[in-house]
This record gives sequence, C-alpha cells and structure tokens, in this order.
Amino acid sequence: MTKRELIQKRASLFKKARNFFDARGVLEVDTPALSPYASIDAHIDLIPATFNQTTPCYLFSSPEYGMKKLLSEGSGDIYQLSHVFRDGELGPLHHPEFMMAEWYRIGFTFQQMIDETLDFIRLFVGDLPATQTTYRELILQNTGIDPLNTTEEELIAYLKHHNIPTYSGIELEGLDGYLAQILATLEPNLGKEALFVLSHYPASQAALAKTLPDDTAERFEVYYRGIELANGYHELADAQEQEKRLHEQNALRQTLNKEPLPLDLPFLKALSSGLPDCSGVAVGVDRLIALHINNLHLNNILVKSNFELK
Repeated sequence: MTKRELIQKRASLFKKARNFFDARGVLEVDTPALSPYASIDAHIDLIPATFNQTTPCYLFSSPEYGMKKLLSEGSGDIYQLSHVFRDGELGPLHHPEFMMAEWYRIGFTFQQMIDETLDFIRLFVGDLPATQTTYRELILQNTGIDPLNTTEEELIAYLKHHNIPTYSGIELEGLDGYLAQILATLEPNLGKEALFVLSHYPASQAALAKTLPDDTAERFEVYYRGIELANGYHELADAQEQEKRLHEQNALRQTLNKEPLPLDLPFLKALSSGLPDCSGVAVGVDRLIALHINNLHLNNILVKSNFELK
C-alpha cells in the first residue's frame, strides 16, 4: 500500500467512525491536550512539557478528564478522536503518540457500552462474532487460581512452576502485579477467531470504574488476535472515592520509584458538581487500522512518525 493509499484509507475509516457516532446522536468534542494537571496511573507515564519556561505541564494520555468535565456541565453524549501521548512506549504495537477514539454514553448500562464498542470495532475488522467472559472465569479456567480468593504466595508458586519470568519490582505491586503477569501470558490467545471481551476486573484494578458488592469492577477490555483494542468502564462518579484512588496511584508510583503527579483539581470539582450516570470507553484507532490492512506494525500504518524502532 502506497503512502497516498494509506492516507486515503485512514480518511475513509475516520469518516466511517464519525458517521457511526453521528447516527447515534453522539456529539464530537475537542478537549485540550496540554494541561498543568495530570491523569494519574501508576503504569502510564506522561510526556512532560513546560509553559513559559516555568510552569510544568503534561500532554494527556487520554481525553478522559476533559471529557468528564464537559459531561458534568451538561454536554450529553460525546466522543473525541484525538492524538494521545504516553512516555516510554515504543514497539510494533506501542507508540508514544497514537490515535484514540473515546466516547461516553449517558444512561448506558455496562453491557450496552460493551455491545456498542464491539459494533464500533467491527467497522474496522468486519462483522465478527464476539465471546465474553469475566476476569475471574478466565484466570480460574486457565490456571485453577481464583483471582478474587488467592494469595501472593500462590501466584508466585504458579509463576515459578510454569517458568513465567517476572519483571523487576513486581513484588512491590503485590497481588495485582502477579495477576497482571499471569494475564499477560494468556493475552496472546485471546480473540484468535472472534472478538473477545474480558469483563468485571477485580475491584483493586477498577481504575475509574464503579465497583460492585462482589469485589469486582464494571470494567472491560476487548481483544482481537491477542491485541488489546479497548478499555471501558461504567464510570465512577464519586469524587471522594476518585480522589482516594488517585492518591493510591501516586503512592504506588512512588513505591515504583516514579514521580507523583499533580491531581487535576478541576476534574475532581467537576465530579463533585455531578457527573451523570454514564459508561465510557477508549479504543486504539491505529491498532484497528493495522488490523484492517493486516499489517501489525504501527510505524507501517502511521501517516507521520518521528519515532522509529532501533
């Protein structure tokens, strides 16, 4: 495929994406990518910038905080197609700058959000069937371990028995670190022939999702051909709980010898003013395009890139 053909293909797929949302009455928005505040996740590092040579700023890793501010101000259903930025991510399926589709649907149930996400992904990969299972079922069926009722010792023994390598510092993350390492060994087999939905993560991995009494979170991810394509939530609207989780993520960052990040106080204020009950999702568009043209190397499908693999 020539560069012009690739540009034309991307343009046609973006048009299909916008038509998808237009047909559903979802409004396109464009939130700022640069902010003196930060989205806080222990495992996502932001690319810093400086305003006026004095004020620290960050390029966003997702438009989530900005979009939730709009939702709290009465925007209604919204979506955004935007470039996002993450530090230290470079590989065949990772890039420091990539295209994300993110949208929020007011009054949508968790399952409705999953179903709509699958329909969006099918714009790119075709009318594929989908299977769905919970995080607990997946781990239990493949390892015999119940992730909601396990110990670090049991997980360490499983990793050693199966000769699964661990990374430096995994012990600092406790149960979730070991569970993530086990999940990573299963991911290449997820969605080999059909779209695969993994839902109801442990509450300790809720991120910005609501939790349930059974100690799980209304969070899902979608895989195809072993590639993670989407991450969605029934969105947490409790500002106090959200602030608590952000402090916990900063504490984990420090444990992992990373710098803590400044809380986005306007985001927390927006939640306090009233985020409507909604579900949302972020989808990696470049990966979808790579799957569409069957070339699973992001530098081959990005129209412009200043980063090349060594």
